[in-house]
Amino acid sequence: MRRLVFSFVLLVLGALVADAATSEPKPEKVLIVYLSRTNNTKVLAEIIHSYVGGDLIPLELQEPYPENYGQIVQQVARENETGFLPPLKTEFRDIAKFDVIFVGFPTWGMRLPPPIKSFLKWYDLSGKRVVPFNSNGGYGLGTSFQTVRELCPDSQILEGYSVKGGSERDGVFLALQGERAEQVREEIKRWLQRSALLH
Repeated sequence: MRRLVFSFVLLVLGALVADAATSEPKPEKVLIVYLSRTNNTKVLAEIIHSYVGGDLIPLELQEPYPENYGQIVQQVARENETGFLPPLKTEFRDIAKFDVIFVGFPTWGMRLPPPIKSFLKWYDLSGKRVVPFNSNGGYGLGTSFQTVRELCPDSQILEGYSVKGGSERDGVFLALQGERAEQVREEIKRWLQRSALLH
């Protein structure tokens, strides 16, 4: 009888091991959150989403920024000086379920926009892979990617992506369209492959 029970246990264990070996790994849950004023960062977010899927969510404020460019520049400068974090209208009640979080934003005043700081400070992204992406008016990232690292000390920050988009100051708004958007699509594909986020 003991020998029969022992054989049965071995049989069950063997089946479990075989099942584990043949089962596919659990797919990662992806969140793409982005802030976009002139829609260039939105284009990047949509291209990323077309490759990796997941949830695509624009970041919205309880009190939207003014439409006037000069006024928004002054307001953001004050927020940066005082450390004010603008309250978000967008809520993420189930953020714990995501494994990979893409965070997209424009460069504002060579810094990370205050609403993105709000998102990174208010939500616990510990243990998650955080992937920054950026559009800018031609002056580059400034300190924005570095600030993402500082605000996510317990996350794995992957290689970011940045590209020149529009320049609202110069009256150039949506620049990532047509042939330029297709070039960016190929760049993003290669970037995702380098980061092992696209196979």
